[in-house]
Amino acid sequence: MITPATIASLVKVLIIGSLSFLIAFICAPLLIKFLYAKKMWRKSVRDKAIDGASVSNFQKFHSEGETSTPRMAGLLFWLPPLILAVLFYFLGTSDIPMLAKLNFWDRSQTWLPFFALIVASLVGLADDLMQIYGHGKYIAGGLSLRYRLLVIGLMGFIGGWWMSHNLGWQFIDIPFVGNFDLGWQTINLPWMGNVGFSLIYILFFIVVMMATYSGGVIDGIDGLAGGSFLSMFAAFGVIAFVNNQINLACFCFAIFGALLAFLWFNIPPAKFYMGETGSMGLCAAIAVVAFLTNSVMVLPIIGILLVLESGSVIIQLLSKKFRGKKVFLAAPIHLHLEAIGWPPYSVTMRFWIIGILAAFLGVIIRIIG
Repeated sequence: MITPATIASLVKVLIIGSLSFLIAFICAPLLIKFLYAKKMWRKSVRDKAIDGASVSNFQKFHSEGETSTPRMAGLLFWLPPLILAVLFYFLGTSDIPMLAKLNFWDRSQTWLPFFALIVASLVGLADDLMQIYGHGKYIAGGLSLRYRLLVIGLMGFIGGWWMSHNLGWQFIDIPFVGNFDLGWQTINLPWMGNVGFSLIYILFFIVVMMATYSGGVIDGIDGLAGGSFLSMFAAFGVIAFVNNQINLACFCFAIFGALLAFLWFNIPPAKFYMGETGSMGLCAAIAVVAFLTNSVMVLPIIGILLVLESGSVIIQLLSKKFRGKKVFLAAPIHLHLEAIGWPPYSVTMRFWIIGILAAFLGVIIRIIG
């Protein structure tokens, strides 16, 4: 039975998502104009892969766009949600009940995903700027992979500690099985007294954060990453809503709205690319949301495109190391599909379809499992 409270919560989520879209849609042309005026694109294209091998297929399909299309569109993903969260937090004391109810700044639901989104996005922004200006030793400039993984690992530790120590989480829900207890430890710290936490939970949080970030290589074709993340945040938004985590659902659909606005300008030919400030922030946020909704076990299903992309890179590297030859013409797999003759729009739209179907499946398993 649909209650008035459920309708009110649904209206809140839809308003937040719509306002986020509106803010991002209005800001996008201004951001595009600024990025082109400052020539915020790579001045050179990478000519080597992580293992030092040639990336001829990448250069064949992407060299022109990489050196003429600006990066840093990912600013649209975290600024509108943050603006809305801060705005409605301060309007929370308003005499207008509707405005007060739109506040979704919540210690137990949205503090941690906002932290992950903003910190990872700022690190990604630094990486984008280094690539644009040719600083750093990583391929065509930018932060080294080791440094970025270190940052993600540190964020995973903070996230795992926050959820374990501050929110008391120590269980992982396994669909159709139930909660799996990861254990609980207590230590005595001189300045804090007895402190309880789950070490295994924290380590698991770190591993999932790093694994999810590795899927950020999906950003490579106009519209590909934006549409892929769109279905993921929609899926976790639905799960959060069903869990009655309304503020977390607002967070997910705030990003969903911003991604819709980004896609309006990112479909071929793309006006700008999300860059690391987009992909790094989105990967970190989606991992945290998966933990907060106790849905981390369906994250590989909902995020199947991230799994396929990072998995293809791992397979390629291992094959070249141990077999001395490639499995794919290029990695990640969207480059392989382009290399065998798929037009970019075919790759993008088919990935979108796979992502939407996987999102449906993941939501169904989480809800009934």
